[in-house]
Amino acid sequence: MEYRRLGRSGLNVPALSFGTGTFGGKGKLFAAWGATDTEEARRLIDICLDAGVSLFDTADIYSAGESERILGEAMKGKRDRCLVSTKATFRFNDEPNNVGSSRQHLLATIDASLKRLQTDHIDLFQLHGYDAMTPPEEVLSTLDTLVRVGKIRYVGVSNFSGWHIAKALGVADKYGYPRYVANQTYYSLIGREYEWELMPLGLEEGIGAVVWSPLGWGRLTGKIRRGTGIPKQSRLHDSAEAGPQVEDEYLFKVVDALDEVAKETGKSVPQIALNWLLQRPTVSTVVVGARNEEQLKQNLGAVGWNLTKEQIAKLDAASERPLVYPYWHQRVAFTERNPPPV
Repeated sequence: MEYRRLGRSGLNVPALSFGTGTFGGKGKLFAAWGATDTEEARRLIDICLDAGVSLFDTADIYSAGESERILGEAMKGKRDRCLVSTKATFRFNDEPNNVGSSRQHLLATIDASLKRLQTDHIDLFQLHGYDAMTPPEEVLSTLDTLVRVGKIRYVGVSNFSGWHIAKALGVADKYGYPRYVANQTYYSLIGREYEWELMPLGLEEGIGAVVWSPLGWGRLTGKIRRGTGIPKQSRLHDSAEAGPQVEDEYLFKVVDALDEVAKETGKSVPQIALNWLLQRPTVSTVVVGARNEEQLKQNLGAVGWNLTKEQIAKLDAASERPLVYPYWHQRVAFTERNPPPV
């Protein structure tokens, strides 16, 4: 397994990490999308560690805390070999302060996560969403306290806009608070908006991308093609409207290109989609999930080889999207001083 620096920090993380959102199976969409129990979780973690995948990503809301609890149980006796990433800010229950990035919520939610995970520290803590109600000074001073007492080691964000991150970095630099070194972001061959603003920001400020949903919300599994529709067993029937929207023709164009590259390489469609991401600027790690051992082993086949420049160019061309303003203007009117990051 290749290891990479997490942004501009000193922490090395595996190119592939394992997402434990499938652990637990409690709750609704965005809270649970699997039902992996503790015994199966132990087996999946063993497979990951044997392959060099040592970073495990979860969140407090996944299965209403069950994902963290099962991960903690499954890591027993192996914690020193594991890096743990968790997230918080989304509403956990109906208590008025059990939401957001306030000092009140962050201090309470970190302690609750540590208890469920059965550990004394979180290696990477990420704000799961942007809280416009809490000043960044309050957020970052609280994270600073948590770093100083050793409960968390590195901090990051997820689902933030570029200006949200930039403003927070200014506050961090002004007061000497920890800088965000990770951005857990949606990025895939059929979701390239990350490249417009967040990637240039990551390059400039040393923030590593921790990629979620790298297979485009389940659309790049190799099971969806022209004329076949969505398989009956696909969770897209229930979740498509809640996730990133993708036009059918655009999806099929990208899948056609993936099929061509699959024939050239002998690799599967998801392996190619993952490998493409691993060669993009700022990408520190790609979070893969699996409901069973076979899915996990297939995903692990995305490393140890690289697409050629010609194959990357083919996939780039098929997945290119029209830029929105002001990015198209910068690209067209002043390319000389605004080169694309890729």
